Amino acid sequence: MTHVAPGRADAGLSVGTHAHRGRWRAPALLTTLGLLLVAGMVSSAGVGQLTVSVTEVVGAALQGLGWQTAWAPDSDVTYQALWQIRFPRVAMSLAVGAALAVAGAVMQAIFGNPLAEPGVVGVSAGAALGAALAIVSGGVFAGVLGTAGLAFAGGVGATLLVYFMARAQGRTEVVTLLLTGIAVNAFAGAGLALVIFIGDSAAREQIVFWQLGSLNGSRWNEVAVVVALSIVAGAVAFAFARHYDLLALGERTAGHLGLRVERLRVVSIIVVAVLTGAAVAFAGIIAFVGLVVPHAVRMMVGPAHRMLLAGSLLGGATLMVWADLLARTAVTGAELPIGLLTSLIGGPFFFWLLRRARSKQGGWA
Repeated sequence: MTHVAPGRADAGLSVGTHAHRGRWRAPALLTTLGLLLVAGMVSSAGVGQLTVSVTEVVGAALQGLGWQTAWAPDSDVTYQALWQIRFPRVAMSLAVGAALAVAGAVMQAIFGNPLAEPGVVGVSAGAALGAALAIVSGGVFAGVLGTAGLAFAGGVGATLLVYFMARAQGRTEVVTLLLTGIAVNAFAGAGLALVIFIGDSAAREQIVFWQLGSLNGSRWNEVAVVVALSIVAGAVAFAFARHYDLLALGERTAGHLGLRVERLRVVSIIVVAVLTGAAVAFAGIIAFVGLVVPHAVRMMVGPAHRMLLAGSLLGGATLMVWADLLARTAVTGAELPIGLLTSLIGGPFFFWLLRRARSKQGGWA
């Protein structure tokens, strides 16, 4: 018997029932998010120990792209600080937020539940274990790229392990996938605890700091890796937007309409693994972005996935840019871990979602 996740039937009805709502809300939302994103990028680049005016930020960006303007900073120190420190960090926050939010939207589509998020399939726990192994072992894995490489491999590997362990008789059930993800998360958590136990004090501190999440020290080569992986995986997600709409009608109905549900689920899980793995490899564990942003966007524009994915992309990027700015400036002389900050924001929102889902009896929006 084909299992239909709670809320799946309601989701199918919502696609048609609320389509008119998205027609006028979607452009307004995308425009608003775009303006907030630009404002956040300029503010984040200009605010810090070295204060840079808006005109100098814009001038430096244009000059770096080959356009000479009168707004360019007079000081070479300011120009280099923007292009070597501030701009890479802003770009990384944008890429990480967009990747996590799109991954969350895809997860909620294939699980048929707005409370699903990328960590369900073990990618975050696997990435944490991979990063911890790299930090403790050192050697060829020493440094940011080595840690990020093992973190990415651990995240993707854990996700594939969840899928193949949950697969039976040529297909996977959503409930089985969820329960397998819980088991793999627990196993990875135990492995992480063991690695922390056998590591020295310096390694333990580094592992804990990595888990809290930070965009400090982002470099252009790292940004290029995250952006490249996110573009490829994100393009696949957008190509399947119509398929996710069909899946919202229920697996059996979608199958009758010609949708190959199992193939869609396999590809989607790989997309989630790549998006989330790329994001957390360089930024550490960033909680709740993949849960909060897609659900908030869905409440505003409805469940049609083309607009939902676009809104999630912009919403995730906007949230991370502003969260990183707050993390850098909230405490004088110190920087809050951005994962801690997103958890402080996302935790209460998640509780509200649970209360709302209960009152709606598991409905989407």
